[in-house]
Amino acid sequence: MTMQYSSSQSESDVPKPVVPASTYRLQLGPAFPFAAAGAAVPYLASLGVSHLHLSPALEAVPGSAHGYDVTDHTRVRAELGGEEGLRALAAKARAHGLGLVLDIVPNHMAVPDPLRLNRPLWEVLREGPRSPYARWFDVDWEAGDGRLLLPVLGEPPRTDGFRVDAGTELLRYAEGGTEREFPLRAGTAGLPLPELLAAQWYRIACWREARTALNYRRFFTISGLIGVRVEDPGVFSATHTKVLELVRDGVLQGLRVDHVDGLADPEGYLRRLREAVGGDCWVVVEKILARQERLPPGWPVAGTTGYDALHRVDGLFADPAGTAELARAYAGATGLPSWEETAAAAAREVLTGDLAAELALLERLAGPELAPAVRELLIGYPVYRPYPGGAVAEGAAGVSGLDGVRELVLRDPAFGARFAQTSAALRAKSLEDRAFYRWAPLLSATEVGGEPGAPAVSVAEFHAYCAELERDWPATGTVLSTHDTKRSADVRARIATLSQAPGAMAVTGGAGGSGGSGGSGGSGGSGDPQLAWVARQSALGLGDAPDREARLAAALLKAAREAGLRTSWTDPDEEYEAGIADLVPGEAAGLPGHLTEAARANVLGMTLLHLTMPGVPEVYQGSETEYRALVDPDNRRPAAFPRGALAALDAGTAPQGLAAEKLALTAALLRLRRDRPALFTGYTPLTASGPAADHCVAFARSADLVAVATRLSHRLAESGGWNGTTLNLPPGRWRAAHGTPGGGAHEGRVELANLLTDLPATALIRVG
Repeated sequence: MTMQYSSSQSESDVPKPVVPASTYRLQLGPAFPFAAAGAAVPYLASLGVSHLHLSPALEAVPGSAHGYDVTDHTRVRAELGGEEGLRALAAKARAHGLGLVLDIVPNHMAVPDPLRLNRPLWEVLREGPRSPYARWFDVDWEAGDGRLLLPVLGEPPRTDGFRVDAGTELLRYAEGGTEREFPLRAGTAGLPLPELLAAQWYRIACWREARTALNYRRFFTISGLIGVRVEDPGVFSATHTKVLELVRDGVLQGLRVDHVDGLADPEGYLRRLREAVGGDCWVVVEKILARQERLPPGWPVAGTTGYDALHRVDGLFADPAGTAELARAYAGATGLPSWEETAAAAAREVLTGDLAAELALLERLAGPELAPAVRELLIGYPVYRPYPGGAVAEGAAGVSGLDGVRELVLRDPAFGARFAQTSAALRAKSLEDRAFYRWAPLLSATEVGGEPGAPAVSVAEFHAYCAELERDWPATGTVLSTHDTKRSADVRARIATLSQAPGAMAVTGGAGGSGGSGGSGGSGGSGDPQLAWVARQSALGLGDAPDREARLAAALLKAAREAGLRTSWTDPDEEYEAGIADLVPGEAAGLPGHLTEAARANVLGMTLLHLTMPGVPEVYQGSETEYRALVDPDNRRPAAFPRGALAALDAGTAPQGLAAEKLALTAALLRLRRDRPALFTGYTPLTASGPAADHCVAFARSADLVAVATRLSHRLAESGGWNGTTLNLPPGRWRAAHGTPGGGAHEGRVELANLLTDLPATALIRVG
């Protein structure tokens, strides 16, 4: 690849992009702009990361806390410091040996307020399908009788709310003390109001109409995010010019592609992107894979953002017997159905309710004879979206017309693309944003990419997955916590201990309540046994974190609305919601004493495996130390960096407490990844011998690094400990890669009780 540089940079100023040793995710926003990220660079460099991973940084809706609501692809966001601020951050990062990876959003743009912030959309509203920007968006003009539905009002429009400003050719609408502006079609300003409204290329409506009448593709069920047709070469060029410039100039060394399943042709897009950025730019895609699903091998990317790794690491610390016991207790306490029934019901509800407009389009395209099969195939599809040679839905077997729909998906590219896009939206909304909130036997299992009905992962399955990664996708991303996880890894680690001690859910505030769907008795949320399970486990997971009561109350309200059992976002039950705060314990709720050590083992074990397994690990902001966060926006608060704690460890202070232990382990492994990348190659499972062998997960990377972690440590303690269980180390003498320098060396067959005396997880370096 021939690199191109801006006139202000010389070739020596710009490092050649390489596969990151690790990344560190920073959530940018008005409260944490480029300057704040720059201030953190010296600390992050000392921590050992090689690349900073920035959330979306192109122009977005003013005040946006996340940046996924892009309004202008040609400019770096002014609220963050603009392009000058981004380039200054890149220069400072480069001076400290760090590169930048940027999250990009090709699938959608905002439908902002004011609308003129999205100039392509504004022009389409003014000029209709003849606009040169009309090809930017998937608009079904036929379904809207030639007009684009704009569901932006809080209530149905009133005639007296409109005002025509002929001088500026604007239509204004006043509602709730604010006034919205809309462009007028040329030559219509002088028409009487009814004729003027009918003559526009859009129809202004209440947000509730989107469910059944929306005629543009959107992100999931969010009508405020309109889908973009990046499969069109002209649209791709217009929406990627700035990002490609930043890559060419060496400002960016990697890209994370948001929601690749939303695109009409993901592989085609990725090939175009790869050609544009060259072979040296590290590219990963946000792609949720089912447990048995694999990333299409032909995609020109390094891999996924890592939810598949999260599921495998989490699964190692879920006890299958305990999860089954919790599921039985949950069913008895709540009267709610099994996971399979919950997921299927949620899929049908979302498809026929929230996505009714999308379903209607597909049924119209398929024709009346195939319409029922379209619906059942979408509901029964086992993965997020179909790809050539991928999965076929077995759940819809026996439905008349199923083969016809499959044939149509393959034969008609336009129908196939829209079917796939709808399938992805359905999976995300029905699983992640509904069923996961209804199914609460073990909340640590209800995470993006997980299988709540069978969350446990055996050691053998974990090894097979890691070996496959090393063989096929060695540069893929891996994560444990992200801006989208419903609970941070450390919260999940604490909750997962319940799978080893299901009886802990029976204490006060646990599985209480009488049976019945959604619960009965009591007043509002305080009488809902389903939400009581969510509250109990959320409190155990969060523990004594700052502002815990307010944070728990907010998370429970969101959980109740997403579940849609007793209240919802669109039709909130105020009486029910008023009682939700009563479920939050008034005093700090800690784990039962006998599970505290199990939580420590989970936290450190998950950290060790994540940072030593194949792939490029990502540390979410603040999670290098103990990090407890609930669902967004709780997990998107400005980061707190443990600068002082890291400095103290580097000065020789022994780590005291879990937060310091995790920080010491994380820094040691990140620095090893940065300084000695050859250690993290290859993958060889190591098998323990003895009565507690299944409680050990161990493997070698290269010939010089070994990782050993304890799993299901509470069950281990109950059964008498390691009891002579041993691990045969590879040839050589081995010493811990972290902790006290010069500690004892190990070789040959070692007893795990001796190897894991101080910590339940350790990384060993060969020293001879």
